[in-house]
Amino acid sequence: MSQSRKKIFKTLNPRKVWVPVAISLGFVAYKIITDEKFSVENLSLIFSASIIPLVVAAIMLVIRELAYIYRLRFLSDGQLSLTASTYIILLWEFASAVTPSVVGGTPVAVFLLMKEKISLGKSLAYAMVTAIFDNLYLVFLSPLFYILYYEDIASLDLGTGGTTTIKAVFYTSYGLILFYTFIMCYSLFVRPRWFKWLMIKLTSLRWTRRWRYAAYQQGNEVMLASQELVGKGFKYWWRIAYTTFISWTSRFLLLNVMILAFIDMNMVEHILVFGKQVVLWVFMLASPTPGSSGIAEIGFEHIFDQLLGSYTPINTLLWRIFTYFTFLLAGVIVLPRWIKRVFGSPKDVDESAQPEAVEDLADHS
Repeated sequence: MSQSRKKIFKTLNPRKVWVPVAISLGFVAYKIITDEKFSVENLSLIFSASIIPLVVAAIMLVIRELAYIYRLRFLSDGQLSLTASTYIILLWEFASAVTPSVVGGTPVAVFLLMKEKISLGKSLAYAMVTAIFDNLYLVFLSPLFYILYYEDIASLDLGTGGTTTIKAVFYTSYGLILFYTFIMCYSLFVRPRWFKWLMIKLTSLRWTRRWRYAAYQQGNEVMLASQELVGKGFKYWWRIAYTTFISWTSRFLLLNVMILAFIDMNMVEHILVFGKQVVLWVFMLASPTPGSSGIAEIGFEHIFDQLLGSYTPINTLLWRIFTYFTFLLAGVIVLPRWIKRVFGSPKDVDESAQPEAVEDLADHS
């Protein structure tokens, strides 16, 4: 356990926030210096923004997090308090922001849930169900918007010199999301023993035997998680479904509202902006950088530049501030308080599991 705890606190290290921040701001600075369309004057356009749309965008952000918090409450059948759910969601967002998108913050979420007195089986079940429902939102909506606006999206050039790359990235990323979601649904709800059998078989080969014990453990964990979900009724799953829909829809509507602070859009343009965000998110999920830093900014610029024109730089920054930097800051603020809440103080954490990250927490508290 101490080794797992050490890895978790290493992931939650407050020092990690500087890496994605440097990548994001570095990209904007690079574009200002090298691209004729970008300039410092573009960033000054923030002073021409209408305040009300920005306030509504902030409200969209709050709605998104409240939906996540209540989804976790519904998942736990009320076992988690609002305070505990809020801590977990904000730290979960922070973990996702400081790790590559392809990794995500699920292991951290399981650890956080267990420290809030949720059993291992339930913690695993809640984390897996959350991932499945999040992915299902993208699985259903992204191909719909990709088909409806194929010419607008497939013809984009993400700075690679051609349009083939964006198609390849979309199909690859979407295919991986679809495959992962199918495997998790089948393993969790249909045949959990099959997943354990598959993991053992995959690690029976000579060059994969070193991971056999870990695969065996993962198989047991999926079976344990599956048992916790047996007998859940329609009301339980309906609550998870509609809170997922609200949280993700609010996530994407935030940009629609934010853009209104600078330019007017008709209904078709609103739908197009929403749809392009869904597709952009599919690309971001395949990013190897923390919180998709760099990839997100590049994708945003190329996807929305035609619509936003000279407002692109400031919208890129505001979009990342609302949807990314906010959670980096929230994590740095919330993490030391959660440590004190759960462990008493950073010093009470097992010394064998106390990396530099825990020492950093005392400095931020």
